Amino acid sequence: MAEFDVQKAIRMVVETGKVEFGTRTGASIAAHGGAKLMLLAGNCPKALRDEIVQLCSKSGVPLKEMPFPSIELGGICGKPFPVLMLSIMEEGDSDILALIKEGSKDGKTE
Repeated sequence: MAEFDVQKAIRMVVETGKVEFGTRTGASIAAHGGAKLMLLAGNCPKALRDEIVQLCSKSGVPLKEMPFPSIELGGICGKPFPVLMLSIMEEGDSDILALIKEGSKDGKTE
């Protein structure tokens, strides 16, 4: 799986799916199991990352830490601001769930 494919899939899910941006909203969604996938920027602070990991594991929501920082994740999403956390409720026309699952098998997106 190429990093470009993941970036393209993230952009597509933002444009055609249902997503929420931000850590406060994301923590609430993770705690209640309301997402199909949570994405964290690579520069997420350790304390916040640990909290989100714990919430996601309790609720069964898949979590993926991306290899790029929040400013780049924001740009990929088409936003003029950094995105530290992206909660994906519906994937729309994107194949993000399959790409992340495939990447988890070969270890290339962690």
